This record gives sequence, structure tokens and C-alpha cells, in this order.
Amino acid sequence: MTSDDLRRQLDAIFNARDRANMAPTIEAFEALLAKHPGDPEVLFKVGGAYDTAGQEQRALEFYERALDAGLSGDSLRAFYLPYGSTLKNVGRVEESLAVFERAREQFPDDAALVVFHALTLHESGQHGAALGEVLTMVADRLDRPEIARYEPAIRGYAAALTEQA
Repeated sequence: MTSDDLRRQLDAIFNARDRANMAPTIEAFEALLAKHPGDPEVLFKVGGAYDTAGQEQRALEFYERALDAGLSGDSLRAFYLPYGSTLKNVGRVEESLAVFERAREQFPDDAALVVFHALTLHESGQHGAALGEVLTMVADRLDRPEIARYEPAIRGYAAALTEQA
């Protein structure tokens, strides 16, 4: 099977999922994993299916195996958010922060990583830093006249909040 064939199978399983009943999706991904036991993409998808099913500890096992197996490129970008978020959700907040910081270094243009890093900062009690990140992202990425008019003030508040952290 070529990597394109495997990708198509992964996409088909993912697109057919029912978030309210993840058992068939987990089963399908697990069957694919049996055929491709060390494939980082498959490991990532299995982890994601368990995560969606609310089995976060089980998901983390597969996420960590996917990372160890060499997940890279766009898949790595997509991986960081659910992995970091799941770490936060199970109380491993410091590890989550480290994951998001590494992710943001590698993928600085990913707005979703900024948002979920801010959520983890908030969870860790760094409320000012969390809001500062979101305000900076608003100033950086929201191209609206009403934002542009107040951009210096927004950036000033963001800097002050971040410094307080």
C-alpha cells in the first residue's frame, strides 16, 4: 500500500466518524494500525479517535507513540493542538505548556496554537499572560479598521498583561 493509499484510508475513516459513537471509528483505525503498527500517522489518528471518545489517557498513549515514531510536517502541526490540550485536560498542565511552546516555535503562524496555549496559560493561573497572548493575536491578525485604530492600545495592554505574569 502506498502512503497515498494509506492517507486516503485514514481520511475516509476520519470523515465517516460519528462523534457521538466513536467505537466504529476506533475499530477501523485500530484495524489499520494492525497492518501499519509503527506508522506515526495511524498512531496519531488512533489517539485522536480515543480522545474524541473521551478516553484521554488512552489517547495520550497513542499520541506519545506517534511522536516517538517520527510524526512530522503538517501532521505534526495538527498533532500539537490535541496533544497539548489533552495533557491540560488530564492535569498535566506544565507538560501542556511545554508542548504548546515547542509547537509555537515550530509553527509560529498557527493561530489555533496561540488560542490553545492561552487556554493552558489560563488553566495554570497565568490569566494575564493568557489574555495578553490573545490580544497580541488580535492585533497581529485581525485586519479590521476598528482594531487598527486601537492597535497601539491593544498592544500596550497585551504587553502589560504579559509582563505581570
